[in-house]
Amino acid sequence: MTGILLSVSLILVNILSSSSGDETKINNLFIQFLIISAIIALLIGFLVIGGAIIFRSKVRPEEVEQIHGNIKLEIIWTVIPILLVSYFLVVTIKVMAEINKPVAKDQQPDIEVIAHQWWWDMRYLKQNVITANELHIPVGKHLLVRIESADVIHDWWVPALGRKIDAIPGQPNNIWIEADKPGEYQGACSEYCGAQHAWMRILVVAESQEKFDQWISSQQALSKPPVSEEAKKGAELFQQKTCPDCHAISGTDAASHIGPDLSHIGSRETLFSGMKPNTPDNLSEWLTNPQKVKDGAMMPNFIMSKEEVNELTTYLEGLK
Repeated sequence: MTGILLSVSLILVNILSSSSGDETKINNLFIQFLIISAIIALLIGFLVIGGAIIFRSKVRPEEVEQIHGNIKLEIIWTVIPILLVSYFLVVTIKVMAEINKPVAKDQQPDIEVIAHQWWWDMRYLKQNVITANELHIPVGKHLLVRIESADVIHDWWVPALGRKIDAIPGQPNNIWIEADKPGEYQGACSEYCGAQHAWMRILVVAESQEKFDQWISSQQALSKPPVSEEAKKGAELFQQKTCPDCHAISGTDAASHIGPDLSHIGSRETLFSGMKPNTPDNLSEWLTNPQKVKDGAMMPNFIMSKEEVNELTTYLEGLK
């Protein structure tokens, strides 16, 4: 319930915020719809309430004159809706054409996002970088993102940065994303996809080209080997518990991408697709019993001792 309330509040707070040209166009169109709809609703409300008051039986007990037809009124209430619908059809098609810029047949995306229950796999194809749940982009650059799903239908939506788009198994979709100014922009899956749908969050970090390049370099670097004895034991435990069957860590033999890439998990702001801040305590809680933290998650409970959990936590938090 808490997750659902947070998702609703996220939408209400960010619904009209805009940090991209595409989202500004969408918001302007929405405001036009809202204003005209409000005027129509007020007019209808006024006529209904006014008619009920004027033609009350106590005020006018006699039978009201029955009108069987009025050509002028019928033309008016037919023509005006047609004109309104035609206007919105034209402006909507115009906005759709502007935000759905064509993609060349052989054009490769800058970023590939694969939705899973319940997390996001994010891949920078040109830089050979893989991360999860937190997307970094340079400010002012128009990026082509390919959205797809590994299981059920999901929906990518970061309200301040533009339109939302479905992630459909076997049917990749393309979307353009651009941020006009630096900042952190929150989003969420907006297509119900299972028990933890409310905790399938997105964080987009828009930064200068210089900071983005630095981030890319840090992600391309191999994960540093553990230094402390506790971290070394955690690295051994990572291998023993068959973690490499699902996760990848650069610089090691772990190369599977069934679950999130953990190469630089220690540098991320959040854990479990934005569910909790990235702290040793929260990571330890997850490793102790993943199902208690996120019921229905694909990661099993390995039933580790407290000492083993601490060792594994120390190792993973050191991957920066």
